[in-house]
Amino acid sequence: MTSSPSAMSCERRCADRSGAPGVARPIGRLVPMATYGPGKGRSSKQTGRSTSRQTTTRQSSGRSSSRSSSQDRTGRTERMDSADATGRFERSGSGRGTASAELREAIGGREHEFAGVGLIVAGILVGLAVYGDVAGPLGRAVETLFGWFTGLGRFVVPVALVGVGAALVHKGRSDNRPRLVLGYALAALAVLGLLHVVRGPEEIMADVDAFSTAGGWFGALVGQPLSGLAGDAGAIVVFVALVLLGTVLITGSTIKQLVSQTGRGAAAVATPLGKAARSARSRIGDIATLKSERDGSGELRPYDEFDPYDEDHGDRRPSLYDADADDDWSDVAPAKPKRSRAKVPVDPALFHGQPGEQSELELGPGAQKGAWSLPPVTYLNRTENQQINRAEVEARGATLVESLASHGVETRLVGMTVGPTVTRYELELGAGVKVARITSLNRDIAYAMAAVDVRILAPIPGRSAIGVEVPNHTRQLVALGDIMTSPEAKVATHPLDVAVGKDIAGRAVFLNLATTPHLLIAGTTGAGKSSGINCIITSLLMRTTPDQVKLILIDPKQVEMGQYNRLPHLLTQPVTNPKKAANALQWACKEMDRRYDVLSEVGFRDIGGYNAAYDRGDLQGEAMPGLLDEGAAPQYERMPYIVVVVDELNDLMMVAARDVEESITRIAQKARAVGIHLIVATQRPSVNVITGVIKANVPARMAFAVSSLTDSRVILDQPGAEKLVGKGDMLLLPGSSNVAQRIQGCFVSEDEVRKVVAHWRRQAPEVTYVSGVEGDDNEGGGGGMFGGSSGGGDDDEDEALMRQAIELVVRSQLGSTSMLQRKLKVGFARAGRIMDLLEQRGIVGPSEGSKARAVLMTVEEFELLQGS
Repeated sequence: MTSSPSAMSCERRCADRSGAPGVARPIGRLVPMATYGPGKGRSSKQTGRSTSRQTTTRQSSGRSSSRSSSQDRTGRTERMDSADATGRFERSGSGRGTASAELREAIGGREHEFAGVGLIVAGILVGLAVYGDVAGPLGRAVETLFGWFTGLGRFVVPVALVGVGAALVHKGRSDNRPRLVLGYALAALAVLGLLHVVRGPEEIMADVDAFSTAGGWFGALVGQPLSGLAGDAGAIVVFVALVLLGTVLITGSTIKQLVSQTGRGAAAVATPLGKAARSARSRIGDIATLKSERDGSGELRPYDEFDPYDEDHGDRRPSLYDADADDDWSDVAPAKPKRSRAKVPVDPALFHGQPGEQSELELGPGAQKGAWSLPPVTYLNRTENQQINRAEVEARGATLVESLASHGVETRLVGMTVGPTVTRYELELGAGVKVARITSLNRDIAYAMAAVDVRILAPIPGRSAIGVEVPNHTRQLVALGDIMTSPEAKVATHPLDVAVGKDIAGRAVFLNLATTPHLLIAGTTGAGKSSGINCIITSLLMRTTPDQVKLILIDPKQVEMGQYNRLPHLLTQPVTNPKKAANALQWACKEMDRRYDVLSEVGFRDIGGYNAAYDRGDLQGEAMPGLLDEGAAPQYERMPYIVVVVDELNDLMMVAARDVEESITRIAQKARAVGIHLIVATQRPSVNVITGVIKANVPARMAFAVSSLTDSRVILDQPGAEKLVGKGDMLLLPGSSNVAQRIQGCFVSEDEVRKVVAHWRRQAPEVTYVSGVEGDDNEGGGGGMFGGSSGGGDDDEDEALMRQAIELVVRSQLGSTSMLQRKLKVGFARAGRIMDLLEQRGIVGPSEGSKARAVLMTVEEFELLQGS
């Protein structure tokens, strides 16, 4: 019998109100809705929606009942009984569910911390059992158990447990836990299998102790089958690959990233180890020095009394630069046992070298071995290489590109070069962008880069790129010791190769005075000019002996070069009087003429060919007298190079401008072939000091920071020096090129200079200077006008000019230099020198500026002296 839908609906409503059994109703529990205090309206709405849903459910149930009306009433009764039982079970278990929820709320999601602490405690206990018998019987049992299953891996288990526990405590739950578990398991099984293949037993049923000393039973389970299939070598390859794969899974990176990170980590570990090794070697050297001083073996002795090199090294004495200073101790081969030899007192300086370095430079050509020993490089300080902050450099490069783009200049950054002082950014211009647009944005770029000033190379010589040089936030000090121990110093073997500094790429720069051949230096006070001169002189003293190079130092300021006094390299003591400085320059001119006469006599074009012939013994017989050894018999002698250093040209030009300019011009024009070279420095690069004649004959320029664009053009004939940042920052313009090179000049302290000078003073306690270099002001009338040499044709001519000058001045009663110039037909410089000699002899008075000098001798007195 089939009931109508309306009848079924009525029956269901009645059953719901009465709650009579045997009537179908929805299975399940209704969860009571939460009541919000102030929001009762919202609760009513929610209740309405719930009632609507229940009504819809009942209607749907009615339709379902109409479709299944053929089912038996007994089935409905059983389902109702089951629903009632289920409801009673859920209601009875609600108390236990509430307790579990309260426990979870108390833990507050910190299950990983409790698990981590548990693993750490377990790792410590296992460690006590494995690493030492301090955990009691239970610990011994644990150690034996882990030995059976993991073998030698038991020593890693405590560390692994503590590490995993610490990771859980620190990082909490991880979404990558399946990947980590798989990675750790794969790596662990591969290591255990590798241990079994390498040192495990061949039989799977071998003694337990055999497994404990290999990979354990776990290692045997994976290692034994694979070794039987692929052999030991194949199994090792597979296990190594699995270890690598497990590491990749653990780290979550690619193999390429893993290799790169491993390399960086090794470099980070090797750097402090290398520093520690160098420090240890230095301390060992100090200990050896103290011991030698205590034993009394630190006295100076001739260089050839001790040979620190074994005959097994060959005939060539190794150079200072044969080994890199940064070599690690691990690269040093163990010393071979040597046969015992007699103890010889050793110079303590031999123990002061840096790792991989020799304490002395090799003696160059022309040096008499055994007579002189060069100073050890340990007298010079060295600096540590600074780490480059690549992120900061790249960020500044991006700022530069963005700044140019904001001004409508499209560029692309193609390179960056980080130097000691500045960083050069190389830019390529977009299509249609003119170079002049970048050069006009100089100040805007400096503003964007937060720099004092920037220098723009438009373009970089030899490249299709624009260079923008921006000062670094942190400058790197360049010490002279860094330059003297650089790889470039090994190539610079000429005696006149002097240290300059480091270029923008960090390479050491040397300047050969023989090819320059003269150098003009300019810069404001504090820009590094005097320090650069000291580095040039000290580098000459470090590489050459007095037989190779002689020096004439002119220091009108009287304080810059006094520390070089009593140096065997000097031809005379440092000249501080401007008038005597003019005499020293004139002496250099006279020595230049004498050397040209010698070269003409023997038929050589320059000093190099002459000295080579002298070393071969090709020059025999007598020669004209020389100025360096006046008392010796006339014979050919080896010509040393002569370097004339003038620290302040401005003072000399104020006192004797014509004499100084004439001498400098003559030396600059002719002295290169005979080995006389000139270094002139001034802090006032104006046209009154650096005249056009001097600039034309001194092609090499070294410009430090100057105050104006005009000064830069005077010294370099181009702009750029006004944008330097000082403290050794320079532009070097070699004589062979018109492209200025930016260099950070090296620095040498006064203590280093004193050590080097003291080394040479110990070898030459008494220094004999060459007479006549400064001029003999007290010489009487019988001597030559320039003094310092025996009579000759030039002296007779000078004496004749002097007699004519005395007669002209006395009879005309006019002490005028221009009158002597006209009457005697001599140059202004020579006429002025004659007038100075007349003043020394008491014939004329002192100079009164543009007025003529007063004549102190009458005509009667002159005739009386002439008659007598």
